Parts: sequence; structure tokens; C-alpha cells
Amino acid sequence: MSPSNRQKEHWGSRIGVVIAVAGGAVGLGNFLRFPGQVVNYGGGAFMIPYLLSFLFIAIPLASSEWALGRCGGRLGYHSPFGIYYAVSNKSRFWGICGGLTGLTPLVISMYYIFVEAWCLLYALQYLGGLMQIYGLGFSLLNEVKPGLQLSSEEYGALFESFTGMTGDGSLFKNAVSPLAIVTLVCAAANFYLIYRGVSKGIERFSKIVAPLVLLCSLIVIARILTLGNPTGTPGQSLIDGLGFMWNPTREVVTESGDVVRTSVLDSLSNPEVWLAATAQLFFTVSICLGATCSYASYVKPNEDIALSSVTATAANEFCEVVLGGLMAIPPAVMFLGIQSADKFGSTFSLGFVALPNVFGQMPAGQFFGFLFFTLLFCAAITSSMSIIQPTLALFQDSLRLSRTVGVLLVCLVVLSGTAFVCWFTKDLAALDAFDFWLANFAPFLGGILQTILIVYVWKLSNLQKEWDGGAIVKLPRFVGPILKYVSLPYLVLIFAFWCYKNLKGRIADVANNDVAQHSLVFIAVLAFGLLALSWFVIERWRKEERQK
Repeated sequence: MSPSNRQKEHWGSRIGVVIAVAGGAVGLGNFLRFPGQVVNYGGGAFMIPYLLSFLFIAIPLASSEWALGRCGGRLGYHSPFGIYYAVSNKSRFWGICGGLTGLTPLVISMYYIFVEAWCLLYALQYLGGLMQIYGLGFSLLNEVKPGLQLSSEEYGALFESFTGMTGDGSLFKNAVSPLAIVTLVCAAANFYLIYRGVSKGIERFSKIVAPLVLLCSLIVIARILTLGNPTGTPGQSLIDGLGFMWNPTREVVTESGDVVRTSVLDSLSNPEVWLAATAQLFFTVSICLGATCSYASYVKPNEDIALSSVTATAANEFCEVVLGGLMAIPPAVMFLGIQSADKFGSTFSLGFVALPNVFGQMPAGQFFGFLFFTLLFCAAITSSMSIIQPTLALFQDSLRLSRTVGVLLVCLVVLSGTAFVCWFTKDLAALDAFDFWLANFAPFLGGILQTILIVYVWKLSNLQKEWDGGAIVKLPRFVGPILKYVSLPYLVLIFAFWCYKNLKGRIADVANNDVAQHSLVFIAVLAFGLLALSWFVIERWRKEERQK
């Protein structure tokens, strides 16, 4: 049974789908979130669970999700909702699980567009500084002149002001802020490209943007590698920056002013580190978020997915560890010092406070700042498209909508959440709540359920058959058993240990924060809507089956 009689879409080429999937995965998670996680969770100590998760979680789950998606597409479904229902022999339980899976990309897209607008606004601000040389300089931020030439303290104050962290609704007081306008521009660009379709919109745009992101990255990294020790301060060289990222122990300054060396065992005994490392891969490789599953459903039935899945995953990791790590962490250490890394505070502080401070001290910093935030924006828009597409596919599968009507409906739903995040900006509380519960917590539940579906309901034999179909290079036979006997227990163990040690504290934090409570109510309303939609559509499909 096909959910509709709409015309089937496919990717235009094999390389196109690899670029689109890799481009969808390569985004702010690679260039901002990953360096921020490394800084916040112990530098090299974070890389141990991260690399283990890449081997035992990212590769098996990404490959299996490609297989699941292509199988669902062949059956006429393009969202986890329809795909779960189809491969589980029309199980109501698994259909509803698939419907609820759509909550993750839906909510992430709501705040991702907002952060995407930050990148565009910063890129334009640096462009204004570059154009000032020719007498054409401009500034979209009232607080500063064209470009971002400020003192160390002013960078933080500017970021808090322009994101509205000083108070809820501050982006709309007196006059609508430039950030609110740029957010609407980013949303319009996303939905226009989604409306164009997977081949004419997403694929074509990804083929243009992917080389641009790579070129900008290489130029910025080349400049970083030639800086040497720019301040002449001992302990602030390129090697020190790389050591911060890869050395599992490091020296930190305690509150009393003493310098002590961290312990690897202390870091690894914290379940928050393991949860963050694995969730980082969920986020950046786009597994168990619906994006890969949806994209793979548009692959032609006899085209390769085995080599394509590994290629896309490897490309993402190269961009994350090599490009993202090199562009963010070493220059911050080189200009600001290792001890300052402990004061970055968050992913956003590293990207939007520390690095602009670095560019301000770097020769030709205006130019390299423009390149950096331009590549961030380009990478972000390909990622935001990838997480909006599953929601569109969900509405099309369930409600049998045309692409035009589906895009309009998704636009309304996503913008309602974006408006919520844009209003509750004090300390970015709403954004943080959305990010933790949907980008860290929910993917674990989704990953566990999806893996159970594949290995126990769909069966490893069907998984292997799907991998082999059209494969240019076949995946080893042991990948399936690894998924069953290593990946699934690994996920369950980390998630259970985290819940035992940390869930109570997280709930207490929510109880003490009104905006976090409002955010969870908002998420709960969306979840109930997806649950009701899934139930209604499954009952309709079952009725249609009985009438045949």
C-alpha cells in the first residue's frame, strides 16, 4: 500500500545523494557544537568516548538507516512514520513510534534556523568591515561600527545584546531587531529550497554549497597553520592548541587558584560525557533524527547505499574532527590561552565570542572572520534543509498533501516554534531546553527503538539483503551482528547509566526554570499532535486495507 499517488521523487545522481546527505550532516554541529563539546567535556578525554561511539554507533546505525530508508522509499514512504509502519508488517505500535520520531527533527529545525541567522548576521557584519576600505562599509548592529573590532569584554556583551539574552522579548522591543528579520530571511530560503524538491532544490543547492564550504574551511585552516605563536606567549602555540584537543589530561586552575592536572578516569566516569559524545554523533551524522532515513528513501531501488553511507559518514567526520576542530580550538588557545578555554562556557561562547575575539587580533581578521561565518551559514542551511525534509515527508505520507501544501503547513509549524525561541531569549533558556531534550536526550530513545526495529522486527537478513542490493562495495557481514550485539547494548547501557546518575538533576533544573517548563509543555503539545496524527492515519490505512 502506498500512502499516496503523488509522483515519486528521486535524487538526480549517486554523487548528488552523497553530497546532499553529507551536506545535510555537515553543519553547525561540526564547526560549532563539536569544538564546544570538546572544550566543555575535558578536551582529549571527550575524544575517547567520541571515537568509540563513532566506531560502534555512527557507522552501523548510519548504514542501517540508509538501508531502512531505501526499503521504505521502494514501498512508497519517505518518513520514519510510514517506513516503520511498512517494514514492521503494518504494526500500529511501530507506526506510532515512527510518527513520534518526527518530533526530533521538527523541534531541532525550530531553533536551528534561529542560530543559522546568527551566522548570516555575523558574516554580513564582517563583510561590512571589509567594504569599509572602499567607502561602502555598513553595519547591521547598532552597537558597533562595520566589522567586529571590539575589546574582549565587548564581544560577550555584543553577543548577549544581539541574541536577546538580556531579557525575553528583547528582540521585539522598540523596533524589530535585525536578527529577527534575518531569521525570517533564513526561514524563507530554507522553505523555498525544500519546495523546489529533492533533486532541483536540495541536491542542486548542496552541489554548489559543499565545494564553497570546503574552500572556505581550507583557506581559514591554512591561515591558522601559518600563525605559529602569534602572541609570543609560552604555551600558546599551534601544538598547544592541538594538545588541548587530543591530550586526555590537562592542567586547569581551581577556584582557589591552584593548578591541577585533570584525571582521565574522573572524566570517563561521568555519564554526561558519554551521553554528550554519543549524542554529538547522532546530531552531526544525522542518525535517528529522520533526515538520513528520509533522504535514503529517495534513492533509486538499484543504486548503491553501502558505499554511499560509509562515504557520507566519513566525509562528515573529516569535516568535524579535522576541519571543525582545527578552525575553532587551536586559534582560541593560540590567542587567548589554554586557561581561558575553561571560561568559554558554552558552544555558542566559543563560536560567537571567543573566535570573533581571535579574528580581531589576527592579521586580516576581517577577511577570515567573513570566510568563517560564511562557511558556517552555508553549512547550516544544508543541515536545516535536511531536518525540515523529514517533517514534510511525514505530512505528505500521512495527509497525502501536495508538496506545495505540505511546505506551507511545515512552514507554519516550524515558524511557530522559531517564534517561541525568538521570544524566550533570556539566557537562551528556550533554545537550551529544546537543544538538550531533542538533540541530546531524544536521539538516544529514537536510536534504541530504531535499532530494535531493525534487528528484531525487520531482521538482519533483510538488512544485509538491502545493503547488498546495487552495492558497489559490499559491507562486511559482521556489521549487522555489531549492530545487534554491540551497538544496541552500548546505547542502552549509556542511556540507563545517565538516567540513573543525571536525570533527577535535570528534572530539578526544569522545575526551577519557568521557561524550561514552558518549553517542555510546547514539546509535549507537538508530541501529542504527532501521536494523534499517527493514530488517525494508521486507522485510515487499516480501514482502506480491509475494504480492498
